[in-house]
This record gives sequence, C-alpha cells and structure tokens, in this order.
Amino acid sequence: MFQRNMGGSDRAVRFILGVLLVISAAVGALGAWAYIGVVAILTAALGNCPAYSIFGFSTCKPRPPE
Repeated sequence: MFQRNMGGSDRAVRFILGVLLVISAAVGALGAWAYIGVVAILTAALGNCPAYSIFGFSTCKPRPPE
C-alpha cells in the first residue's frame, strides 16, 4: 500500500508535536492547529508523509542489499 518514507526519529517528533497540538487545542489555546496535529499523528502512525512522496524525499535508513 504505502511505502514508508519516514525514519524512527522523524515519526517520534511528528507524533509528539501532533499530540501537543491536539492537547493545546483541547484547552483552547490553538484551536485550528488541532487539525494539523491529527495529520501529524496519522502520518507518524503510517510512516508515510505524502509531501515526502511528492518530492522524492525519505528519512528512512537505506535497507542493506539482500
């Protein structure tokens, strides 16, 4: 389905920032930013960033040859 193009640290940072944005929106500080937080959480969970795919970018480590 989706080819992963996000490495572990990239996924962790996105997840943490996404959760922080959703929490801030829940307490009323950054209302509209919650949508961006949800997108960040989803891309971290899937390991695929559509923008990375468009530009051919990847933060995954290359796999060793078999």
